[in-house]
Amino acid sequence: MTVPQPEQCITVVPVDSLLPGESPRLAGEDPRHVQRLARLDGALPPIVVHRATARVVDGMHRLRAARLRGDERIAVRYWDGSQEDAFVYAVQANSRDGLPLTQADRSAAAERIILSHPHWSDRLIASAAGLAASTVSALRRRTADRAPQVTVRVGRDGRVRPLNAAEGRRRAGALIAARPHAGLREIADSAGIAVGTARDVRLRLRRGQDPVPKKLRDAESRETTGPVRRTATDRATAAGSPARPVVTAVGEPPLRRLRSDPSLRLTEGGRALLQLLSAHAISGDRWRRLLDAVPDHRRSTVAQAARLCAESWLRFAVELERRAM
Repeated sequence: MTVPQPEQCITVVPVDSLLPGESPRLAGEDPRHVQRLARLDGALPPIVVHRATARVVDGMHRLRAARLRGDERIAVRYWDGSQEDAFVYAVQANSRDGLPLTQADRSAAAERIILSHPHWSDRLIASAAGLAASTVSALRRRTADRAPQVTVRVGRDGRVRPLNAAEGRRRAGALIAARPHAGLREIADSAGIAVGTARDVRLRLRRGQDPVPKKLRDAESRETTGPVRRTATDRATAAGSPARPVVTAVGEPPLRRLRSDPSLRLTEGGRALLQLLSAHAISGDRWRRLLDAVPDHRRSTVAQAARLCAESWLRFAVELERRAM
């Protein structure tokens, strides 16, 4: 996964029309490097400029060198994206080309990226800042009180993986119980886990074991104030039996708060979402009435349709968690 890249075409703009950007260098530009660039013959290499703000994303040394030698115009390549991504690109560009960043520069940059991109994995941030993943992990622990809390992380391969491995395994277990003939790739993509993990979950279920290994359950218990709470679906899945319908806390108060949000109530898509959520947030009494309404010869078909709906909502929830950060 990468941030946006600058466009390939080169535009020549007035030097005075550009503004300094947020540099990843704690000490700012190096005057000696600026002077070395100013002494070069010919035009300087293009700099990268954030189109929306006219701020320099990469190339402040070149811009200062152009001003030092009296150039009125400079070549630029425009970059489009958020200011947070602009800083990430600046770090990547300075780590790859030009005057190298110091260890302190890279550590400070990584800390900032942890706060602006908390859903990025340690390895992804490390690759952007030019650090070891273990260093980023230590920085993340140091900023834990300031960084937004996330439930998933995006890896260097662009895949979204749950931060809590146990929850991903439980989702996979529920999917396998609902669709025993689904392929491992399909299960892995829907649950947000690796294919190898999905294979292990399937094998554990066939042996009648809990889809979550004991070491993960123990680690999960240590991170909470009490024992891990298991739903009826989880217990049924662990036993290798089909999951029974479970009413979760989808109704009030979360749904009430959503219904009062104008950004949802006053848009066509928002109203459609609220209607779907309301239709699924039903009480236990209504569950029983619906179960009694299904004729005997259609029970298997309705069950299959219900499982397909549940799988769709699960994928929807996983994607929402990924986009939330």
